[in-house]
Amino acid sequence: MLEKHMLIAKNYTIFLPNVTNILLANKFPCIIPLLFRLFPFLVSAASLLVSNISSPIPLLCTYFSSVHCFFSYLASSISYLVFLISYLLFRPFPFSCILPLWPRRGRGRGKIWQDGERALEDFFGENGRLAGLIDHYQPRSGQQEMAQAVSRSLMDSNDPDPHAVSAPPRVLVVEAETGIGKTLAYLLPAVISGKRVVVSTATRNLQDQIIHKEIPLLEKMFGGRVSAQCVKGRQNYLCLYKWYQHRSSAQLSLIAQDDEDKIEQWLASTVTGDRAELHWLADDASLWHKISSQSDQCLGSECPEQENCFISRLRRRAAAARILIVNHHLFFSDLALKKEGYGEILPRYQAVIFDEAHHLEDIATTFFAKSFSSYQLRDILSDAERLGDKILVSDEHKNLLSRLSGMRVRLNAFMHVFPKKRGKTALKELVTEYGQEAWQQEVELLATGIAKLIVALTDLHFKGEGWQTLVRRCQECHDNLRLTGLARDTTSSNYVHWFEHREKSIVLSVTPISVAKELNEFLYAGVESTIMTSATLSIGEKFDYLRERLGLPADTKYLRFASPFAYKEQALLYIPEGGFPETNAPDYGQKSCERILQILEQSRGRALILFTSFSAMERAATWLTDKIDYRMLVQGRHSRKHLLEEFKADRDSVLLAVASFWEGIDVAGEALSCVIIDKLPFEVPTDPVIQARMEYIKAAGGNPFMDFQVPRAVLTLRQGVGRLMRSDRDRGLITILDIRLFSKFYGKRFLRSLPPAPVTRSLDEVKKFFSTEKTL
Repeated sequence: MLEKHMLIAKNYTIFLPNVTNILLANKFPCIIPLLFRLFPFLVSAASLLVSNISSPIPLLCTYFSSVHCFFSYLASSISYLVFLISYLLFRPFPFSCILPLWPRRGRGRGKIWQDGERALEDFFGENGRLAGLIDHYQPRSGQQEMAQAVSRSLMDSNDPDPHAVSAPPRVLVVEAETGIGKTLAYLLPAVISGKRVVVSTATRNLQDQIIHKEIPLLEKMFGGRVSAQCVKGRQNYLCLYKWYQHRSSAQLSLIAQDDEDKIEQWLASTVTGDRAELHWLADDASLWHKISSQSDQCLGSECPEQENCFISRLRRRAAAARILIVNHHLFFSDLALKKEGYGEILPRYQAVIFDEAHHLEDIATTFFAKSFSSYQLRDILSDAERLGDKILVSDEHKNLLSRLSGMRVRLNAFMHVFPKKRGKTALKELVTEYGQEAWQQEVELLATGIAKLIVALTDLHFKGEGWQTLVRRCQECHDNLRLTGLARDTTSSNYVHWFEHREKSIVLSVTPISVAKELNEFLYAGVESTIMTSATLSIGEKFDYLRERLGLPADTKYLRFASPFAYKEQALLYIPEGGFPETNAPDYGQKSCERILQILEQSRGRALILFTSFSAMERAATWLTDKIDYRMLVQGRHSRKHLLEEFKADRDSVLLAVASFWEGIDVAGEALSCVIIDKLPFEVPTDPVIQARMEYIKAAGGNPFMDFQVPRAVLTLRQGVGRLMRSDRDRGLITILDIRLFSKFYGKRFLRSLPPAPVTRSLDEVKKFFSTEKTL
């Protein structure tokens, strides 16, 4: 009986802080519930203290334990009732929204789930709370079903009900196509779950959208503050120490002076120090690199600006928040640190929701890899020299400069080993050509030089934390050089060694061929619930590719919600006729440019033209320059932000782009009435990581082309096609200038994955489609 009461008391005292977090986050005006909230914990502390003191007296211990359980149970029950009654008196609050937080044990949980689902109906229904906040709101069954699935996964993942028909999965995968409203479908359950949930996105732009658009919407709906914090990589935040150092010593041009004056004014008002607030600052501004926060240059506790440091403030806010909004790069950086046992970036969390989850494999691969960069080593040498100039004198200074000079000579000699041709190459090709022993000697010579530098810097560590930071950076550089340069140091066949020759640096890397093992060990097993969502996760409505690449557990639940947009009535898919040249034909480039011109004449501009290479884009831009009457915008000639703003403002303009413009472009209305794609977006198979993955699949008895290359191309194509319809009022043409969709056996796999728009191979049908166009 005693154990039973202790279990009940524990259940309630765990539950109540979740309720109070929601109510107090809304700046609850009544202090009485707060006192009731503290009461059971004071009783708990007192009883445990007496139990410890009186441990020689078993009877007294038992008495106080019983009193502890009784009062905890009673006070928690009273506290809950006071919360509900007093809050309803002071501020209207949807009772149903906190019902899913009720302790879920035994046979009563089914009814509570029904109440929770009714709560979501109250939010997403035709006359629900969202309808009163969003203009032209239309309820979508897919959005509500997705929210219910996310809520079930979050609420019950760590406490499966033995009486339930089936326990909820630890991993939930939801493909929600454009128009479903997936952001709110996962954010709302995350907020009302009472758990600390990480929401991870692929881009900082989506982070900003969630924190500045979706979270304020939820706050209006709840009538108070939602405990959410946006967290980005530290390079996105200004370092006050570096700023004051730069401001006091820089020799500035008039333009630079103007930029710095703007930053000075901004610092007087900013709370976050986030560069996203500086809308006028160019993406490639060199000034930001000089004043942004960098982990390898942080002075830590010795920094004179530590108290006002934006990073320190951010960490405190993140530690107090229930919803953390991060990007995939930061999330996997944190996961990689935990994997190595080096600590963590993010506070502990109970669940993670990945938006734009189709990027997970590539980004996880990057952070589970290791790299050595010649640029990184040069940066260390430069920082050591600057620090020495400021602090060291006489012989110490001369000895350090001599050591640094020798390291630069050694590094230059190492870089001359690599071929001058830029690009990525498998390391085994270089080692075979250069010779195994000779290559190993080059790596050892450079590693020995770094090791000696570490000893020299260690002797100076007593002069300040800056030298200790340099030692840590050197040690990491040394370890990564040996790990990436000496293949024998990696015993697992799951890794590929490769190098990249960039404009001014050499990068050596060792990359996992598959991240399935790491994700299972450090992600799925480490949280109560993992939720993945995106508009493009399936191939032909199947999730086999995703399951294989991410190593998803056997009990993973998969859901798919098709777009509610009327593709059959409002869109048309055009693919050239059979006589059109294939993409490898000599005259394809010329013919494709001519066909683009014909389509632009029918669409009256208003087109986004997506290419698979910069060379193809530039060739088309040059050919079209004097042949169209519409303004032509070309990626690379202006910033991405400027191009999108101009494209939206000039309704008849034409935008030519590659790579990043295949996704994340949201242009609703007539300005985007036509999407043209030059080729099926197959990746170049010369990339060493892609090659290694294809060889791995082949060795396992699979078909690298059909099992790997085609699925990746399908997902990319779906992203590009998805740029057209961004609202239920949009209308337009999708053009894919690649007849392999009909001439090759794998073309059907692409077609089955595209939206259900009517397909035509006739330009006359295209002309008819635009001639019947109505202004919406």
